[in-house]
Amino acid sequence: MKYFVVDAFAEKVFEGNPAGVCIMNDWISDELMQKIAIENNLSETAFAVKESSHYGLRWFTPGGEINLCGHATLATAFIILNYYEMQLDSVKFSTISGELTINKQDDLYELDFPSVPSEQISVTGQMISALGIIPKETFLNRDLVFVLESEEEVRNVSPDFAKLETLPEGLGVCVTAQGSEFDFVSRAFFPKLKVNEDPVTGSLHCSLIPFWANILEKKEMVARQLSSRGGTLYCKHEDTRVKMAGRAVLYSVAELNIET
Repeated sequence: MKYFVVDAFAEKVFEGNPAGVCIMNDWISDELMQKIAIENNLSETAFAVKESSHYGLRWFTPGGEINLCGHATLATAFIILNYYEMQLDSVKFSTISGELTINKQDDLYELDFPSVPSEQISVTGQMISALGIIPKETFLNRDLVFVLESEEEVRNVSPDFAKLETLPEGLGVCVTAQGSEFDFVSRAFFPKLKVNEDPVTGSLHCSLIPFWANILEKKEMVARQLSSRGGTLYCKHEDTRVKMAGRAVLYSVAELNIET
């Protein structure tokens, strides 16, 4: 099986978020996809199979399958549009989160995802202990979102990953604040999925884009995820949909030697 690693939301190699990509003729078993994801040891490995005019797409972390992943979707679109179907400038994916469309615009790849609403909740002592800081506000969707006072607090927060893993609320944990150079900034942690800090998290921005669009009263924004690798997302809020665009860079091409 051919296997690619792509740095998504990156201007050059070693930036953004690396994703594994497997473009297959037919689906293999869930167990085998999970084993490949564990062996790859990246935050996400994407598996895609062409199904008539679109591709079926699934995402696996080392800790299990996930319902939505932005950077691995961008990475998969990058591979399909540059190495499999060069005549296209758009690709549609069928996923457990619905149909997702990625459009190529020069060197940018724009993802069209569903907007994710957030519910404000009360902060608990357990959350504060795990985060190591008291947030301004706390919200819950698939993930826990903590709004902090400043970009500096987001950059310097040092959570206790073992404690984050025991929080009953949310799959992942995000910290966010209004930015200085960028409209808003964030960081993301997924110890429940065996990923302590995720470099750039597209799915997280499905909730961050509508949140900050409302706060900043802006439909178009530029976001930065402040991980050590860092990544930039060009964001649009369009009612029930969000769009986020970024660049991608091929890191490696390999052959996986497995028995199906």
